[in-house]
Amino acid sequence: MAKLIIDGKEIEADPTLTLLQACEMAGAEIPRFCYHERLSIAGNCRMCLVEWVGSPKPQASCALQVKDIPPNRDGTPAKINTSSPVARKAREGVMEFLLINHPLDCPICDQGGECDLQDQAMGYGRASFNRFEENKRAVEDKYMGPLVKTSMNRCIQCTRCVRFATEIAGVPDLGATGRGEDMEITTYLEKAIDSELSGNVIDLCPVGALLSKPYSFTARPWELRKTESIDVMDAMGCNIRIDSRGREVMRILPRINEGVNEEWLGDKSRFVWDGLKRQRLDRPFIRRNGKLEPASWAEAFAAIAAKVKTIAPAKMAAIVGDLAAAEEIKALRDLMRSLNVANLDCRQDGAKIGGGPRQSYLFNSTFAGIEAADAILLIGTNPRWEAPVLNARIRKTWLYGNLKIANVGAPRDLTYPVQQLGTSASVLEDLVSGANPFAEILKNAARPMIIVGAGALSRADGAAILRLAAQLAASTGAIGPAGNATEGGWSGLNVLHSAASRVAGLDLSFLPGAGGRDTGAILEGAANGDIEFVYLLGADEIDTSRLGKAFLVYQGTHGDIGAHRADVILPAAAYTEKSGLYVNAEGRVQLANRATFPPGEAKEDWAILRALSDVLGKTLPYDTVEQLREKLYAELPHFVVRDVPAQHVGADPAIWNAVGTAGKIDAARPLASPIVDYYLSNAIARASETMAECSRIYVQRSQEAAE
Repeated sequence: MAKLIIDGKEIEADPTLTLLQACEMAGAEIPRFCYHERLSIAGNCRMCLVEWVGSPKPQASCALQVKDIPPNRDGTPAKINTSSPVARKAREGVMEFLLINHPLDCPICDQGGECDLQDQAMGYGRASFNRFEENKRAVEDKYMGPLVKTSMNRCIQCTRCVRFATEIAGVPDLGATGRGEDMEITTYLEKAIDSELSGNVIDLCPVGALLSKPYSFTARPWELRKTESIDVMDAMGCNIRIDSRGREVMRILPRINEGVNEEWLGDKSRFVWDGLKRQRLDRPFIRRNGKLEPASWAEAFAAIAAKVKTIAPAKMAAIVGDLAAAEEIKALRDLMRSLNVANLDCRQDGAKIGGGPRQSYLFNSTFAGIEAADAILLIGTNPRWEAPVLNARIRKTWLYGNLKIANVGAPRDLTYPVQQLGTSASVLEDLVSGANPFAEILKNAARPMIIVGAGALSRADGAAILRLAAQLAASTGAIGPAGNATEGGWSGLNVLHSAASRVAGLDLSFLPGAGGRDTGAILEGAANGDIEFVYLLGADEIDTSRLGKAFLVYQGTHGDIGAHRADVILPAAAYTEKSGLYVNAEGRVQLANRATFPPGEAKEDWAILRALSDVLGKTLPYDTVEQLREKLYAELPHFVVRDVPAQHVGADPAIWNAVGTAGKIDAARPLASPIVDYYLSNAIARASETMAECSRIYVQRSQEAAE
């Protein structure tokens, strides 16, 4: 440890820390524009200047490490002053230069009220006079796609956006051209930023040069009510903040959670909010004479009850969609069980998983554990679309470590180098036998990791693929004491789900009961007449054409695929309109808070099911969401502990030998991700005009170019 005297206080600091970090450890406040904790050091803005006593000039504290500051000649620690007249004058001069060309746009700038430049100009600038009399320079605005709006006259060339695109997103689409006053940040070829994380440059920009295009000129930050919640666009459970005004969601921003999303957020999660107000179901509907007509809640419940009375439990089924919270999953399961219905499934994609130990369907290494891995095998997954923030963490580990990555499945540009082992699941058999050279890399790795995606599990041979993955994990040390990454060992066998509701559904055993059918069998039974009643809880990602003549009840938020085929529609609340518990892929239980109220007559899902149970004569034993959660906690005690990932380490053969099912592999069918369009993967996204535009620019054009 090195010693420094900062503002008269002697501290000990790690020599590898920057001087800026050391000053903040000592309690000093250091202004900055270009410096960011998760990006490389640029040293552009010079706003972080401090006085190093004895140095001929002020020093940029972000560009100096503690080890670069030797003790004084008499052996005493070096003295650093952060608020001396020298430091203050230096910062005032820097601020004066930064404001030379900055336009007076504050009254019309969307960044107004939450702008770093505003705050630091007030705190560190000189307000008494201005020595600049020449004309301000003008810079042409750049096109960066449908999500990021530019106002490049405001740019101070901090290069945060350039470093984020290159280092975190892995798409070097942004850069700087020109020198000195002629320097401009641009996309080089005037094209959209081709990244699922592009919206993060809006948060990073300290001056309002990069702004949210969909949010432009809609609200001021002080008008908005801010609600902490959880994202449901994928299974990561990214922490978000929902900003709303009245009954309308105005924007969605990321919150910092080092274990989940750090401070990043995928573009779909950030910009899908306009889909919350389009194509919404705001009243019950009943199909009469082939046409859906508005109805009252009592009429809708009566129609369902009348049908249920005429159908045997063996001919009834229920399927849970991808965006459901734990409360409604439990309520629907309890209701179906009270009716003796065994045809239940929470895996609308047909994933062959669940029913075994909890470790068999979790991301056991945790998302943060990716940074400890030194070899990763991807099986049937496209993390760039299925979990963009997780993909960024894999890239981060590769960028700053010696990570080797291989893929079994369709080749993709994942923003980091990947060794392509093949597209057939038979490659796993070669890996287990040791015939494939990458098996040796996994064996020699201290912490090998295997990630199995929905593209592998949703196949007919998904359980056999998972079994092979478990065997490979056991033989290579991906599970067991090898590596000793945590006390008790290392668990490197991971399942990456694509649905936010999946882990909660599996925890609650929303699965076929004795003699029950899974999703595929339910659809097959409906097609041939064996299933006559189907209850869809927000399930839109199924082939409704296979439902035949079955009576369909759709409980959901949007007039999407399920609602088009339904006989009775029950309007429900979206994830921003209810309080609910979600369990992410690593088993972390998180609470999403209600930001706004549902439109019209729409209700919270669990409340709809509770009211329906009354009409069906099977009253559920809870009247409030608190009572429902008490039942949930009693059944599953791990739901009590929030924001802590499941800890399943060790090498108990009894556990890992139960993962998957031995069977034959379909070697002829290539592995492929189930997500064909990142921007249109659920009902809310399909209702969003912003997501439709992104799909047209990023996905459809790429497919047309490939053809």
